[in-house]
Amino acid sequence: MNKISNRQAICDVLMEHAKNDKDIVVACSDSRGSASLIPFADAYPDQFVEVGIAEQNLVGVSAGLASCGKKVFCASPAAFLTTRSYEQAKVDVAYSSTNVKLVGISGGVSYGALGMTHHSTQDFAAMSSLTGMRVYDPCDRFQTTKLIECLLKDKEPAYIRVSRNATEDIYDEYLDFKLNKANSIFEGNQVLIVSCGELLVYAKRAAEILNERGISTGLLDMYCIKPFDTESLLEKAKNVSLVVTVEEHGPYGGLGAITAKELSTHLPKKLLTLNLPDEHLMTGTNKEMFAYYGLDDKGIVKSIEEVL
Repeated sequence: MNKISNRQAICDVLMEHAKNDKDIVVACSDSRGSASLIPFADAYPDQFVEVGIAEQNLVGVSAGLASCGKKVFCASPAAFLTTRSYEQAKVDVAYSSTNVKLVGISGGVSYGALGMTHHSTQDFAAMSSLTGMRVYDPCDRFQTTKLIECLLKDKEPAYIRVSRNATEDIYDEYLDFKLNKANSIFEGNQVLIVSCGELLVYAKRAAEILNERGISTGLLDMYCIKPFDTESLLEKAKNVSLVVTVEEHGPYGGLGAITAKELSTHLPKKLLTLNLPDEHLMTGTNKEMFAYYGLDDKGIVKSIEEVL
C-alpha cells in the first residue's frame, strides 16, 4: 500500500490549485520541512511566506494577507500554533473572519519522543471554543484531499489538525465527502464507536474485532469536531446501548466532551470516553503511547468488553 501522510496530501492539493490560482498563499514558521511544503515553496516562491520561528507573527501576517484577498494556508506545529499564537487566532482570524486556514502539523502526540512541550492534546478544546473557528481532524490522505478542496472554495476560518506519519488508508479516491458531515463506516446495533484522525484506523480495527466476536459495532468518523454533526451522531446512536469515543486528545473539551454534551441533551446513553489522560504524558513513539494509554485496537476492544 502506498502510504502518504496527510501533510503531504495538503501540499499536493495546494500545488495543483496554485497552478491557476495565484491568490493561494502558504505561510510557515520555519516549518516547511515538517509540513511537507518544501515542494510548494520551490515551485511557487512568490506564493510562499517564511516568517521564521515566530508563530504569533505567522498568524498575524496570514490574516493581513487574507484581508488583501489571499487564500492563506498557515502551517506550523499544532503544539505551538494553538498555544503561542492563540490570541492572534482568536482576534486576527476568528473574530475578524479572515480567510485563513490554520494547519496544525504533527498534532496530538506525533512528536511523542520530544515530550509534553511538543504534544498538542488541548487543541480541539482551544480552537473549537473560538467563535467563528471550524475544527477538523481528517484521518487519511483521501479525506484530507477532499477537505482541503472544499476549504479552498470558502472564505471562513478553519483549523485543520494533521498527523506527522503516513497513515493507513481508510477511504479511497471515490470517497463521498460532505463538508461538516460525519461519515458512517460500519453500522451496528449494540455499540457505536465515534473517532477521528489518526486513531480512526485503530477504532476501525477494534470495530472489526468486536463484530467478529459477535458484538454488533458501528463506527462513525467524526472528522468535523466543529461544527459537530449531532444529527449523524443521534441517528447512529439511537439503537445502541453503548457509545464509545476514541480520540488523541485530553479529556476536557474534545470529541468525548462534545459527544457527552450532545447525548445528554438529546439522547441519554451510556458513554465510554477513551482519550489521553490529564497528566504529563510519557515519552515514546506515538504508537507506543497509543498502546500504553489503551488507544490502540487492543486497548479499545479491552475497554469496551470490560464495560459490556
